[in-house]
Amino acid sequence: MIKPYLYIQKTKEKGRGVFTKEPIPAGTEIECSPVLVLSNGDTQVVDQTKLHNYIFLWGVRETRSCVALGYCSIYNHAYNPNCEYEMDFEKETMAIRTRRDIKKGEELSINYNGDAEDDSDVWFSVKRK
Repeated sequence: MIKPYLYIQKTKEKGRGVFTKEPIPAGTEIECSPVLVLSNGDTQVVDQTKLHNYIFLWGVRETRSCVALGYCSIYNHAYNPNCEYEMDFEKETMAIRTRRDIKKGEELSINYNGDAEDDSDVWFSVKRK
């Protein structure tokens, strides 16, 4: 499920990103998409490719990874994101939920560290705001 008011658009600094055509209230689940779970061995292979930038660690011990379908892998990183994600290991899904009210036309973001409050450095260089 992806809300119909979401769309992908190129940004000047971050490549593609997810945006909204409508305002969205805080606490709204805007997407719930299936994931493809990769074994530890497959994760090591994928880590050597461009897909490394689009996979998420998976499982309680984070020994595997997943390729999130839908728009999940297109949300850009922010240290103070307006959305957060939740993984359901049993159902093999990933959901995106708004953390605050979102304005029409606003870009949606998640914290790649997994915790919306985690401000530790990510694996790529990013300007902190």
